[in-house]
Formats: sequence, C-alpha cells, structure tokens
Amino acid sequence: MKKYRPVGLPSFFVLALGLLFFQGSSVRTDFSEKNQPADATNRRNARNTETGRTAAGDSAQWAFPCDRKTIERYTAYRTAKPPVIDGKLDEEIWTKIPRSPRFVDLVSGNNTIHDTRAAVCWDNENLYVAFWVEEPFINAKLTNHNDPIYTDNDVEVFIAGKDTYYEFEINSFGTRYEAFFIWKEAYEKGGYDQNPIFALSNPNVKKFNGVGYKHHPRGLRYGSWDFRFPGLQSAVHIDGTINNNKDRDRKWTVELAFPWKGMEWIAKADNRALPPKNNDNWRIDFSRFNTYKEAAPADDHGGWAWNSHRVWDSHVPECFPIITFSNKTR
Repeated sequence: MKKYRPVGLPSFFVLALGLLFFQGSSVRTDFSEKNQPADATNRRNARNTETGRTAAGDSAQWAFPCDRKTIERYTAYRTAKPPVIDGKLDEEIWTKIPRSPRFVDLVSGNNTIHDTRAAVCWDNENLYVAFWVEEPFINAKLTNHNDPIYTDNDVEVFIAGKDTYYEFEINSFGTRYEAFFIWKEAYEKGGYDQNPIFALSNPNVKKFNGVGYKHHPRGLRYGSWDFRFPGLQSAVHIDGTINNNKDRDRKWTVELAFPWKGMEWIAKADNRALPPKNNDNWRIDFSRFNTYKEAAPADDHGGWAWNSHRVWDSHVPECFPIITFSNKTR
C-alpha cells in the first residue's frame, strides 16, 4: 500500500503532532510486557494487585473499557496425558485442574442465571480448553462452517498475540465459526499482507472496527474469515435432548485442542515461544452468548464472560483474562 509523507509542515503543526505523539505514548495496551518468564515482574504484579497500583508504568493512562483490577488471572498446568477430544470431559485432568469462576455478564459484570465455567491445560502439542455450560433448554440451528454462530447459543475463545488475535465459536451442534484479526498498523510491517489468506484482495478479508467499542486506541483491524486453524479438534457433548423443549436439559460441554503449530501467525509479532515457556503470559478470552436473556429486572445483556469487558464487545484483547503457563503437571 502506498504511503504519503507530508512535506514542509508549518512549525505549529509539528508542535501539535509532537504533543499528540507524547500523549499517545502514555496509553498502555498491556501487551508491552513481553510474554516471557520474568519472576521479578510476576512478583511486582502480585504486589500491585494487592495494593491497587497499576503494573508496569503506574502513571500510564488506562484507555480501555474494562476495570483493569478485575481482569482475571489463571494458571494453566501441563497435562501428562492428553485428553480425548470427545466433549465428555471425563478425563482425570479436567477434575484435577482449577475451573474458572462462574461467568459474569459481559457488560455489567453482574451474576448470571446459568452457570458457565472454563478450564485450560496444555502439553507440548496442544492448548486444551473445556467449557461446562448449564442450559435447561439446549437449542441450535446453524450447521455450516462460519454460519453466524453468535446468533445461536454458543461459547467462544479468543486467543491474542501482540498484533493479532484469533476468534473461535461453537454451538451445541458442534458447528464452528473462525476469524483472524490483524491490527492495521501492523498489517504491512508484520508481513501479514504477503499471505493470501489475509490479503486485502481476498473477498473474505474485510475491514473491522469492533462491535460495541468503536474507538479502540489501536484503531482499525483487518479480519480474515478465510482462516482455518490448522489441526484444530473440537467436540460437544449434550447432557439432555437438543431442540426438544418439552423436557428439561442439564448442560452441554465443549472440548477443544488448538495445536501450537497452528499459532505461528499469533506468535509472529513478538516471536513468542510455541509451546510457551514456564511462566509465559498469554491473553485468552472465554465467553458465552445466548439468544435469550434473563427476565427483568435482571440486567442481562445475553453475553457472559470469564471477566467483564464493561462494553458489548469481545474484541478488546486488553480485557482478556491473563493465562500463565506452568510447567507443573496435574
């Protein structure tokens, strides 16, 4: 893409631009701390959490809608035996590792009518994710890949890199939805434009500016709906009867395996280790969206998440939970 450089700017424009640059440099994105093991950084973050101070630049401005003090942290342990991806979640590892807190309303942070939780483990081959989704009436209608699964009842995973993030959705039929997003500022300099899957000439690549949060400090993204996560495994198990509301169901569970080898475009910008090293931190979001809402006076937005974004938008990587990978096995 051709770039234009202004020539002979008047001095007051230069001064104004300098002030804008100075102000912009104080905005934290929380991706400035590299995803590398750093015991001193981890200890400082723990102290800051206790005292209420901000981490890594206490005077920096927080420019995002979520409350940074409520962003969840979770330790993902290794598994010595990989789970069988059948959706049943009956392997020992899922009983031994911690589950997330009960999901809260994406916008308000309030309690939700049904219980939803997630858990994460890993080995040298894959990132494993599980969901437990309480649902009295399990329903689905969409069956084709990249149907708008978000208009069904679904669960979603967003995996963020420094300059990119990947979106995955699945409904109770097991139908998948996938997209890959690249911040415009990094699109050319990061070499993403050289991949036909991300090329702007690809009809499945579109400009994207968020959903309910249209003023992200990093601006515009390019989204590719042509991306397929290599080697992804997914499965759903129904504890009830799908699309039969004459009886009452209990839950549906989801089991996922994301191969580390498929994350090269996520890891590219900061050259993060695949698989992660001990104590590496990643931003990963976990959410649930429903076609229904709890009856008034409940303030139910129909979208629930591991921690609230305080806005109707999952596309805010700075608000994703912080997942720390541990070499300890469970």
